[in-house]
Amino acid sequence: MNKTWNNKAWFLVLPMLVLVAFSAVIPLMTVVNYSVQDTFGNNVFFWAGTEWFEDLLHSSRFWEAMVRNLIFSFIILAIEVPLGIFIALNMPKKGWGVPVCLVLMALPLLVPWNVVGTIWQVFGRNDIGLFGYYVNALGIDYNYVQDPFDAWVTVIIMDVWHWTSLVVLLCYAGLVSIPDAFYQAAKIDGASRWAVFRYIQLPKMQRVLLIAVLLRFMDSFMIYTEPFVVTGGGPGNSTTFLSIDLVKTALGQFDLGPAAAMSLVYFLIILLLSWVFYTVMTNYDAER
Repeated sequence: MNKTWNNKAWFLVLPMLVLVAFSAVIPLMTVVNYSVQDTFGNNVFFWAGTEWFEDLLHSSRFWEAMVRNLIFSFIILAIEVPLGIFIALNMPKKGWGVPVCLVLMALPLLVPWNVVGTIWQVFGRNDIGLFGYYVNALGIDYNYVQDPFDAWVTVIIMDVWHWTSLVVLLCYAGLVSIPDAFYQAAKIDGASRWAVFRYIQLPKMQRVLLIAVLLRFMDSFMIYTEPFVVTGGGPGNSTTFLSIDLVKTALGQFDLGPAAAMSLVYFLIILLLSWVFYTVMTNYDAER
């Protein structure tokens, strides 16, 4: 039987396409326009070609910020994904504890990004912050304002506190979708706890883990508000990620051409790395 296609459904999509074109495509074309032009002010522009892209690719400042971004995203994924899986595995599947745990897990996600940065900016201070005070009380010389390593630790802990819940909720959704018959069969076969996780739970979480990894990678690679509020990119340039460097170039120095070129390269890097993550994980799933 041939399936009947109703092309009138496209008319329902057209308003959204127009909205996306107006809110995304037009600004993108504006950025492309700025990236190939230069200005001396007074809203007078002239053609610059690929000059800004060439300067960007030869800029040590850009590559250093890129390395910081990649290291930060790698650390975040290495901590939040295993930690999220561990917490999801140990959450109750039945009873009154389920809604309590779900609400507690969702609470950090409800806090706005700038508020998270403000909380940890105060929380990590040595004089009035509980975290900074008690860490120093243990004999550890902690000062995220002056020490680059302490600044990195603060930003990483802050991100783990804020976003691990997302991984937990996604993994938990994958776990509760597993039928009880799978566990009953594993129990009859005498499967160990590790075998249940490896052959039942992990494969069933494969797709939600793909979503979690992609979302956390994109969010961590584009992080701006939290580290900017906490450290301002410092001390020095130790926590100046690409997003912070981009804002400094665009708004601080008002270099629209270099900022536009950087934003386009930044955008393409995110697309490329996300595509690599997606391809590798889906191919692995297909092979299994």
